[in-house]
Amino acid sequence: MNAYDFSALTIDGVDLPLSIYRGHPSVIVNVASKCGFTPQYTGLEALYEKYHARGLEVLGFPCDQFGHQEPGDDAEIKKFCSLTYGVKFPMFAKIKVNGEDAHPLYEYLKMVIPGILGLEAIKWNFTKFLVGRDGVPIKRYAPADKPESIEPDVEAALG
Repeated sequence: MNAYDFSALTIDGVDLPLSIYRGHPSVIVNVASKCGFTPQYTGLEALYEKYHARGLEVLGFPCDQFGHQEPGDDAEIKKFCSLTYGVKFPMFAKIKVNGEDAHPLYEYLKMVIPGILGLEAIKWNFTKFLVGRDGVPIKRYAPADKPESIEPDVEAALG
């Protein structure tokens, strides 16, 4: 099993098999529009634009489980991301990343790469996972880790 064995609804409501990203390293990140880390959209989009031609994908998963910082519906989130940050990387429908209703992709990511002290739970918005071309998670990054700080790992994953 790997991250590309799952599917997820896109922000436009299409059930998308993540297997379409097999062969591409990906940064998978839970995002929110009203968070102190929201400006990281700029860095995520910059990573996407810089490395997409070499195969990198950035997959954004809106989540409202932390401080009610993603209150909008999918249409509002899409509009915000596009107009405010010029986001072109794939965005998905709002999900839960913790609890019994957590998306299966996040259950898998948390199990394979737990956080600090081995705790699996996602602690806040903008927790990032770097996934290899084979769909196997490589590294987990804290919300405060800026997208530009993970660039050397992205370069390594791109080979």
